[in-house]
Amino acid sequence: MKWLLMIALACGITGLAVSARADDKKATGPTGTWKWTVENNGKSRDLSLKLELDKDGKTLTGSMPGRQGAETKIADGKFDMEKGLITFTITRDRNGTKTTTTYTGTLKDDSIKFKSETEVNGEKRAMDFEAKRATEEKKDK
Repeated sequence: MKWLLMIALACGITGLAVSARADDKKATGPTGTWKWTVENNGKSRDLSLKLELDKDGKTLTGSMPGRQGAETKIADGKFDMEKGLITFTITRDRNGTKTTTTYTGTLKDDSIKFKSETEVNGEKRAMDFEAKRATEEKKDK
């Protein structure tokens, strides 16, 4: 009889631990600062993105630094927790010309594999990259 109680207790503790880890992942999700490096014309540039998941667990807000440190807000930010799918757009105005870039990514642990797509003068440009959660943002495991 004691062994049944011990097994039930062990299962209960294991269930609580798994539930706590799942809740922790849900609470964090894509929230944080993400960094990556892109290369263009032989030059590399470090980029970052700040994301915040709203309480509904589906809506993303945030910003991406642009030229001269100006923050550009993301629009249409969404997060699908089941698939780990992140989508948002960023619209930049350069000398009166507006350019919109669509970002689609998949979150896994402390990385997001992104694909960005921008239309410039009727031509679509796509780029794949991987963003990593900033070290100071990582939670103790």
